[in-house]
Amino acid sequence: MFLTVTLSLIEGLGSALQLFLLTLLFALPLGLIIAFGSMSKCRPLSAATNVIVWIIRGTPLMLQLIIIFYGPGMWFDNNIWAFGSGRMAACVLAFVINYACYFSVIYRGGIEGVPVGQREAGEVLGMTKSQIFFKITLLQVVKRIVPPMSNEIITLVKDTSLARIIAIVELIKAGESYMKSDGITWPLFYTAVFYLLFVGILTILFNWVEKKLSYFR
Repeated sequence: MFLTVTLSLIEGLGSALQLFLLTLLFALPLGLIIAFGSMSKCRPLSAATNVIVWIIRGTPLMLQLIIIFYGPGMWFDNNIWAFGSGRMAACVLAFVINYACYFSVIYRGGIEGVPVGQREAGEVLGMTKSQIFFKITLLQVVKRIVPPMSNEIITLVKDTSLARIIAIVELIKAGESYMKSDGITWPLFYTAVFYLLFVGILTILFNWVEKKLSYFR
C-alpha cells in the first residue's frame, strides 16, 4: 500500500512540478514587461497596467482560475480547453497572469531602489540607456529582488495545490483520493513530506544565490 501511495504522489508531484516550472518560465519575463509598463512615462499605459495589477493582486488566484477555465465555455458556448492538456493549459495561464503581476511589483521595487545617481553617472560617461540598465541597474536589481522573489516562488509551490479546483491531479488531490476510496488519512500527511522536500531544495538554492550576490554589500 505504501508503494502504491508513493507512486501516486510522485505522479501528482509531476503535475505540480510541471505547473511550477511553466509558471516561472512565462511569469518571470512577463512580470518584467508589466513592471516597465507600470513605470512608463505614457500615462494611459502606466495607469492601465497599474489597474490590471491591482485587480489581479486584489482577487484570489482560485477565482481567477475558475473564471479562466469555465468562463469561455459559458460565455461563448465553446470550451477552448476541451483537449488533451487543456486543463493544464488553463491552469498555467491563470498562474502566469497572477504571478507575473506579483513579480512586476517586486521588479519595480528593485529597479526604483537603485540610486538615481548611479544611472546619472552612467549617462555622464556616455553610456546608452540599455548599457546603463544591463551594466549598472540589472545586477543590483537582481540582488535586491532575490529575498522577496524567493518568498513568492516558495508560495507558488504551495499554490500548485489549487490546480485540483479544475480536476488536475496534483499532490493533495492524489493523497485525498485514498481518504475517499480507502478511508485512510495518512497519505494526506505523507504529501507534506513532498512539499517540505520541494521547499527545502528551493530554500538551499536561494540561500546559495544570495551568498553569490553578497559582493554588493
